[in-house]
Amino acid sequence: MKHYKLFLLALSFAGLFFVRDARATNPIIMDQFTADPTARVFEGKIYLYPSHDIPVPPGSGARQNWFCMEDYHVFSSENLTDWEDHGVICNQTNVPWLNRKGYDMWAPDCVFKNGTYHFYFPVGGRIGVATSDKPYGPWKILDQPVAGASGIDPCVLQDDDGTSYLFTGGGGISVAKLKDNMIELDTPPPATNTVATNNPPGRFGRGFRSNMQRINLPNPGRTTIEGPFAFKRNGTYYLTYPHAVSVNGQQGTEELEYAISTNVFGPYKWMGVITDTNKSGCWTEHHSIVQYKGQWYLFYHDKQLSPNFDKNRSVRVDYLHFNDDGTIQKVIPTLRGVGVVDAKSKIQIDRYSDISTNGVTDSFLNPTNTFEGWKISLNGKNTWVQFNDVDFGKRSLFGRLFGRKNLESVNIKSTSSTGGSVEIHLDKVDGPLLAKVEIGKGSEWQVVNSKLANVPAGIHNLVVTHNQANDVDLDWVSFE
Repeated sequence: MKHYKLFLLALSFAGLFFVRDARATNPIIMDQFTADPTARVFEGKIYLYPSHDIPVPPGSGARQNWFCMEDYHVFSSENLTDWEDHGVICNQTNVPWLNRKGYDMWAPDCVFKNGTYHFYFPVGGRIGVATSDKPYGPWKILDQPVAGASGIDPCVLQDDDGTSYLFTGGGGISVAKLKDNMIELDTPPPATNTVATNNPPGRFGRGFRSNMQRINLPNPGRTTIEGPFAFKRNGTYYLTYPHAVSVNGQQGTEELEYAISTNVFGPYKWMGVITDTNKSGCWTEHHSIVQYKGQWYLFYHDKQLSPNFDKNRSVRVDYLHFNDDGTIQKVIPTLRGVGVVDAKSKIQIDRYSDISTNGVTDSFLNPTNTFEGWKISLNGKNTWVQFNDVDFGKRSLFGRLFGRKNLESVNIKSTSSTGGSVEIHLDKVDGPLLAKVEIGKGSEWQVVNSKLANVPAGIHNLVVTHNQANDVDLDWVSFE
């Protein structure tokens, strides 16, 4: 039987191996804070338009210990694994009609119509627009905001007949029809105020004339504060939004809920909860929902990269499913996220699909720089970590003859102060054994050579097990 080499990658030798980072795990963006993600499908890709949390710049005058956002980036992906940052769309300093720096560039949206991409962004209580002939820019910021529109968190729903509707949040949810030019409202001021008693007018956009109609959301005891995302599916309008649950008169953390209607202006029937309040305690939970290549996804945010300060957030994505009757199944947030990961990339097993009941913990590699990511610790016997959906590619019988090689080695970034070993299995804890890796004693990350007895192919789950009384720390796995 032919044998293949296995490598454990040490920190001191990291430069010897050239493997790609895989971000099919949560959070999906690891070099900056991102929040309030709007995902859209353009030109066969997912384009992501989030807001951008930053630390308060010294001397800026921005409010301390609060949200601070000065610009927008756009990201894209074809496989929901590898994300490209296309750079900044706009900054508060180059919005021509904005006369101050408020660091309040909240949740945006982007839609395509009449050959043009329209990027809608809230700042200063108004809704601005930037346009481009590409979903990634360059962008031209229009000289004036949308007249008659106020609030935050714009969302544009494009109906089956081509009509577009602008939704905004902030103390309640409002909606108005857009003209075909996508930059003017085509809805006169409502004859009556349709604000429900549980949706009082908010502070966002105060002082501006609003030609938008308030939506009554019948869910007593809670306050809609932001974040509408509306879409249409099978003839039904879905209005999804964060709700903050009030506890003893105090505003609590948000959960995602939804209501449905047969008319874009309502009335809407409250249907239920999409996600519960964040277990992390993150106050906000803004989101979007998109269908891509036949699968629905929920994009949202949490505070994984800033566990002690929930005003610096990070975008995540998980699968979303509908029942046969059109209701939405509750989404349980995961670390693993979505997408298939190439076996040749850095498989972030600390963002696991499953772990043993006891003895497994994860922590930051560098608590002073959380963007470096996490490690996972297997402490004692019968501990394991599983990472799903790893693509090992096709097995080639004549690989060397035709210049295509099978996978021949595996790298694990690992360390153990006492020394130890791990085993790598396919699909399940007691699945086919790929290799047993002996980890030398030491506090530094190590490289260990071993041999594989077989060549995996196709998509498998990856399981790393530990069956000794000592502890080992793992970061990532990669095959080559």
